[in-house]
Order: sequence, then C-alpha cells, then structure tokens
Amino acid sequence: MSDNTVLKLLGRRLRLAVIGGGPGSFIGAMHRQAARLDDRYELVACALSSDPERAVSAGLGIGLAPERSYPSGQALMEAEAKRVDGAEVVAIMTPNDSHFSFAMQALGHGLDVICDKPMTNTLDEAKVLFQRVQETGLVFCLTHNYTGYPMVRQARAMVQDGQLGEIRLVQVEYVQGGRAKAGPGRRAWKEDPVRGGPSLVMGDIGTHAHNLLRFMTSLEVDQVAADIGCIVPDRLTHDYAGAMLRLSNGARGSFWVTQAAAGVENGLRIRISGASGSLEWHQEHPQVLHFKPLDAPAQVRTPNGPGTLPLAARASRIVAGHPEGFHEAFANLYTDAADAVAARRSEQAADPMSLHFPNAGDGLQGIRFVTAALASSNNQGAWTAV
Repeated sequence: MSDNTVLKLLGRRLRLAVIGGGPGSFIGAMHRQAARLDDRYELVACALSSDPERAVSAGLGIGLAPERSYPSGQALMEAEAKRVDGAEVVAIMTPNDSHFSFAMQALGHGLDVICDKPMTNTLDEAKVLFQRVQETGLVFCLTHNYTGYPMVRQARAMVQDGQLGEIRLVQVEYVQGGRAKAGPGRRAWKEDPVRGGPSLVMGDIGTHAHNLLRFMTSLEVDQVAADIGCIVPDRLTHDYAGAMLRLSNGARGSFWVTQAAAGVENGLRIRISGASGSLEWHQEHPQVLHFKPLDAPAQVRTPNGPGTLPLAARASRIVAGHPEGFHEAFANLYTDAADAVAARRSEQAADPMSLHFPNAGDGLQGIRFVTAALASSNNQGAWTAV
C-alpha cells in the first residue's frame, strides 16, 4: 500500500460520517473497519439506525460524542454542515431505497460520498445522481468491494497490458446458498421491492458480478438475453438470474447468479478468454490468479509475487505468501477514495493509481444492466440493449 497521501496533502485525517450500519449489521462494521485500516479517516459523526433512539445509543456505543451521535441522516448532515470541524466525507450503508436521497443530500452539502451498492433502485434515480456528481465535481465511490482485491486489479492490468490479446469470451458467476430454504431471509427489507429494489438477486449480487466483468475487462455489456426468477417454490422475490451477453467489442459472455444454491457459501468466479490466453479468479481463493497463455505453460500469480503489476502491488499491504482478504479489499476502495478526496480538497492532481474505485458512472451502468436484464426476462429472454 502507498504512503498516506491524505496526511501528506492535508496534514490530518479526513473527517468521516457514517449513515446506517448499526448494531447487527455485517456491512456497517465492515465499512467502519475498512475506513480505519490505512489511517486516512477519523470517524467523527454517525446516524447508525433509522430508529432515532437506537441511532443515538449505537453511536455512543462505538465511542462517539453525544452531540455527534445523531437521530437521523438528515439531522447529521444539517448539523455537520454548520460545524467548523464538520464531516467532509459521508459513508452511506442504509437500505437500498434511501441511497439516492442520502447521496443527493450529501452532495448538496458539499460532502464527498462513499455509498454501498446498488447505487439506486431505479434507472431514473441513477441518471439524476450521476448527473449531480458530475455537476458538483465531488468524489463518489461505490463499494463494489471485490474490485479492491490485488489479484482482481492484477487481472485488470494484464488485460489492459494486452497479455490476453483481444477479449473474446467472459464467463462470470456469483453463487450463494443463503436463501436456499423457503421463508424470509435475515434482512426482511431486502425482500420488499420498494426498499430492496425490483430484483433481490440482481441488486444484491448481480450488480457485483456485472461490475467485476466490467472492471476486469474494461468492456461494456451492450446487449443481454436474460432469464430471471425464483427456483425455491412459493418464493416471490428473485433468487436466480442467468443471461447471455454481447459485449462492446463483439465478445460473447455468460452470466448467472443465485442465492439459492444449497450449501454454497460465496462463489464469485470469473474467467476471461482472449486471443492469446485466459485468466481465472475465484473470490473464495482470492490470493490466486490463474493465467493460461495459449502457447506456454499455465502460470499462477499471487500478490507481490513474480509478475505483479503496479496496480496490484498498490493494493497489497504485506509481503508475498501472506494472506489478505475481504477487509483489505474493502479498505482499498476507502483508501483510493480518500486519496482522491484529499487531492481534490488540496487542488492537486490525483494519482491515477487511486482512481480505479467504482464511481457514479459504474453505478449507473449497473442499474442500466439490471433494468435491461429484467426487461429481457419479461420479454421471454429477447436480446435487449443495455
């Protein structure tokens, strides 16, 4: 990992506020830990729950001052905007339906934004939010955290370096088993189409698979032919999606995601095949990237091992042979965003290496893909433009 750019440029840590992610939230703790890992942020304010009393008590529980443990996200942003030492960056990890409103409020108060995925629930909201980010010039980081893994960044750099030749085929899958049993999941709001979005599986993990494909290949999905629905009997929310893809360079692709594969834990996997070779990466074994050249023996790439490219080296904190994982990948997005924010606030050009985090444009493309895939599925799998 690079030197602390934030301290160099600003002489202090960025002041961070968080909205959502209170007691019992896996992702809330992950955001806060990721923010602290590389010492670029100081957590100064929070509104950790939609319940005002619970929000305040939860803030006190993680050590924040009473006057900065707020009963709501709106109260937080209004009060922090009036403080000389107010928050500069806000991290949003609330249910999906409030991402848009909180992000728009934050941008209106001049706050840089880190937002959990999906960016919004609707395409109209995604377009408005993207445009607002462009108008303000503020940093917007969308936490598709799998793009933070060193070997995912190694793959991106190898593709850009031409080591695979022209990309011809991409296969991506994200397979989980957490909803293999009938009945509601742990987070009931995710199964409410108003709060969780029009497709549970597409918003929850389909956007991750789509983003990973785009990140590693730098290609867009131009057309999709999809089948989306339920494989668990009597379930009303989507737990399965499969699709064929046509990519922007003419390559073909396949995509399938499910949360109902009994016994499977977190099987995010991708294979990229070009004219000169293929790459394979599996999230459950994130330290290993398999490279299979066309006319040479297969190779294994690992963080800081032989052949590591600068983009991957920047994302790794320890020496070769030592494991890093989910926390560190998440932290890489927070660190990259912090470096971009510090550069903006000090009116300096950001290090290009720090600008590979998913942004509002990526969020918009994710919602475009979800919208097109649903339209295709509703039209008997017809090819549909993204």
